[in-house]
Amino acid sequence: MYGSSGDVDGNDLSGSRKISPPSNMPWVRNLRRYIGDGTGLGSEALMELETKKILLDIFKEKQQRSAAAGTIPSFYKKKPEEGSISQRVQRLAKYRFLKKQSDLLLNADDLDAMWVCLRENCVIDDATGAEKMNYEDFCHIASVCTEQIGPKCRRFFSPSNFMKFEKDESGRIAILPFYLYVMRTVSLTQARIDMSELDEDSDGFLQPHEMESYIRGLIPNLAQLRDMPAAFVQMYCRIAAHKFFFFCDPNRRGKACIKKILLSNCLQELMELHQVALTWYYTVISLLVTRKVRKK
Repeated sequence: MYGSSGDVDGNDLSGSRKISPPSNMPWVRNLRRYIGDGTGLGSEALMELETKKILLDIFKEKQQRSAAAGTIPSFYKKKPEEGSISQRVQRLAKYRFLKKQSDLLLNADDLDAMWVCLRENCVIDDATGAEKMNYEDFCHIASVCTEQIGPKCRRFFSPSNFMKFEKDESGRIAILPFYLYVMRTVSLTQARIDMSELDEDSDGFLQPHEMESYIRGLIPNLAQLRDMPAAFVQMYCRIAAHKFFFFCDPNRRGKACIKKILLSNCLQELMELHQVALTWYYTVISLLVTRKVRKK
């Protein structure tokens, strides 16, 4: 069956049947005919790109299906643990963001310089004596303020801001309402930054002790509260914080939304302490309330 031992001898190899070269084998010819010149298969990089394309098409198809069916919002996001790396990174990112936003605000000197520019480039109305400006004056004042103050005041001189104010028959607006608008915008933005710095978990809400800390930081800058007795500061901050939460936390969740606080009348009353007789936050009234509570 396997032949004799002489068939495998080295001397008889020359007389054995010759094997045809691979190029003449039928299966090799068929494989080459199927492959062609090799361009059909491509390199590993092309195969990788083709695989990514197929996976991307599958991903897009799933996205279209989910969009058609409607996405389910996530109602709960786990907060990072205390002292974890994610919490440190979050606090650092928040600090840098708030620092950048604070640098873009106008300070007291910038506001004074803007008021001088407004008065020097306005027109006095003959009928009412009010200081007004048209849109050309508005654009000119914007250029002057940008040169003197910097580009951070440019956003207040947009066409949309000019259209917010009431115009007379000549298309002019009064400079005083515009200046008050700038001051209020700066004040609310600064308040938003200060509250966000006190927001420990960065969820957009303030807890009672965080609100007390914010009010305590305002006391040295408010004329009517500057001379408050030191022993009463803590009680005053607690009373004021409770009023904020009474109006801004109607569901009694123990935290108040920062946006609601900024838009509430409570913050406006706290800032307008020049109206001593009408302001609920005045020190004397708070002292009387405290004495009544202690007597009970």
